[in-house]
Amino acid sequence: MTVSTEGSAAVRPGPPSGPAAHALSSSESSGPAPRRALRSRGGLLLLEAAVAFAAALVLPLLARGLKLNPLNRIAQVSGLAAIQLRFALIGLLFVAAVVLAMRLRGGRHFDLATRIAAAAVAGLASGFVAAGAVVALLGTPWPMFGLNGDSGRIVEWAHAVANGQPSGSPVYPPMPLYTLGYYAEWFHGGNTAYAFKDLQILGAAAFGPLVYLAWRMLLSPVRALAFGVVPAFALIDSYKPYSQTVLVLLVPVLVAMVVSLRRSGTEGWRPLLLKGAGFGVLLGVLFLTYSGWFLWSAAGVLFAALLYFPWRTGRLKGAAFMGTALAAFLVVAGRYLMVMLKEGQTTKDYNFRFDNFTDPAYYLMWRTDMPGKVGDWPPPGEFGGVGLFALVTFVCLGAAIWLGLRKPLVVTIAAMFISAWVMRMYIASHMYETQTVQLYTRTDNQLLYCGLILCALVAHMVSLKLAERRTAPGFPGREGAVIGTLCALLLLLGTVSSSMADRYMPAQDGTYRILPWVSHTIRQQDGKCPKFAPKHECSKDGDQSWLSYVR
Repeated sequence: MTVSTEGSAAVRPGPPSGPAAHALSSSESSGPAPRRALRSRGGLLLLEAAVAFAAALVLPLLARGLKLNPLNRIAQVSGLAAIQLRFALIGLLFVAAVVLAMRLRGGRHFDLATRIAAAAVAGLASGFVAAGAVVALLGTPWPMFGLNGDSGRIVEWAHAVANGQPSGSPVYPPMPLYTLGYYAEWFHGGNTAYAFKDLQILGAAAFGPLVYLAWRMLLSPVRALAFGVVPAFALIDSYKPYSQTVLVLLVPVLVAMVVSLRRSGTEGWRPLLLKGAGFGVLLGVLFLTYSGWFLWSAAGVLFAALLYFPWRTGRLKGAAFMGTALAAFLVVAGRYLMVMLKEGQTTKDYNFRFDNFTDPAYYLMWRTDMPGKVGDWPPPGEFGGVGLFALVTFVCLGAAIWLGLRKPLVVTIAAMFISAWVMRMYIASHMYETQTVQLYTRTDNQLLYCGLILCALVAHMVSLKLAERRTAPGFPGREGAVIGTLCALLLLLGTVSSSMADRYMPAQDGTYRILPWVSHTIRQQDGKCPKFAPKHECSKDGDQSWLSYVR
């Protein structure tokens, strides 16, 4: 089910030459390939997956051995520095391997080393955030927020479904509940509360490898890392990692599906049907994990699908591709979809949060429903109240459409951005009349992610144009481009991951930091307090001072 986008120079059989040799271009061939080549390609992707997931576990495992008090700010800073040091050293080892591959045996294994290094950096980056969660929860068996808020409801509902009972909400995505319930049975004797801590850490760790592999359906290793993984790290979350993970996976999966739909008219029947079924199953699993992004993306994806449907080259095959995908989706998620269509009409969200009182056109930062103490919000901007970041985002939206007007990669993402924007304003415009919010502020994440991807795609398309001219005198070689890019991305992801890990370091300030703080103040099931409980005091529900920050 691997496809490559138009505009990416593919590596053809034989020695690379011209633009196709550029190491930042796509490594996938758009034409038919021998079975041996396909098996080799599949084996390499499996190797990348193995490296990425292994790298994602290294830092969390090492963080378990740190000796510090996670409630002490100096200890938190030391912990972040210790993780950063290990991240940098391990990452530099992979970069060094790429340098060695360039110099040894005429660079024969340079591309393989690049694949492995890119996958490893993606895994290490999310492993950094997971390691931060390990540090934040040192000494307590409870998940972030214990049994309060969403964490408590998820723990309760997972315990119910694991024991054959209905959950407290029929419309809540069932996949996280069943996963938590069965994981608790296998590893924690049915204790879903303690098991949720593990899955918060493992979910954050898996974020990088999963998004990297999803973008590998469309882009080469380094491009997938730079233009797919990096934007996703604005959304990585240790508290409920599955919802954000679905978003960052859904975008490349839907784009890859539109690309395959466009080519379906000339595809063979067997691979066509297999691809359709594969996309349907994958989308079904994502829908069962978190369905909100599907609602906000639907109109944009429908537009892209109609635009790129093979009306002239093969209507029957295009219909077969979509029909197979729909059938596979319904097999996996049809029952839950019927529940959503039935119960979703009567399920109302009356919980007004911090962001429901702010300008609906502002989406660039989400302070969550526990913002703590803030000043002016949204922050005042330089241009008519709009900040430079917003201006850059909208300029890149226009530039991406200009440069990639005929490319499904660009058009589909732009359509998803516009679709989420329209849905956001539609729901918000009815907020006063219905006195419901219907989670419209969650579109912040989709708008931000799609906007960042479009900015990255501008750089992607410009770099492709530069690659076409790499034979010009004085233009740097491809090896230097790869090594320089990996070094830059390593430092960028290390900095971003440190920031995202730091926002979960325990503190009694009403922001997300309160989540692990509460975990250290809840009495354990054996009656004892967690190791680092403040003043060695704890209670059944833990510190409830966070309630004073909720509007």
